[in-house]
Amino acid sequence: MSSSADEVAFTAWARARQPALLRSAYLLTLDHARAEDLVQEVLVKVARRWARFRDDPPDAYARTILVHDNVSWWRKHRRERPIGVLPELVDTGGIDRSERAMLLHQALGTLTAKQRAVLVLRYYDDLTEAQTADALGVGVGTVKSQAHAALHRLRAEAPWLAELISEEASR
Repeated sequence: MSSSADEVAFTAWARARQPALLRSAYLLTLDHARAEDLVQEVLVKVARRWARFRDDPPDAYARTILVHDNVSWWRKHRRERPIGVLPELVDTGGIDRSERAMLLHQALGTLTAKQRAVLVLRYYDDLTEAQTADALGVGVGTVKSQAHAALHRLRAEAPWLAELISEEASR
């Protein structure tokens, strides 16, 4: 960083965006420690390039780095991580918030890294298809097809998820 004003501006931006980045990173990685490391990597990379973002907040750049660094990590370590296995039948009645989070975690674990990234950016971070495509470095058609495949997979492997989500929304 070139000046103390840049440092102050970066610190304010980082404090404001860190919780959202951490939530997105967790949904992408499904691992708290890895999510924290990923967010730190993103913040370091944004800090190094802060002068470019004086007039325009680096949110899109940060999301792109978040996704790309996660995919790079996943490619290096994919053989080491077991794919999540869902229970065949899940009774969603009477479960608490932590159990709901665990079930969502299991469902997301059945998706590929790219499918999970598309769903997180598109539906959790509420990005448009074009913004999601830009963050992932792919075309809009790829975002549409990955979202379709991911939702199809979730419907097939976790049919109870729709009931779980509608229960959560009605609260």
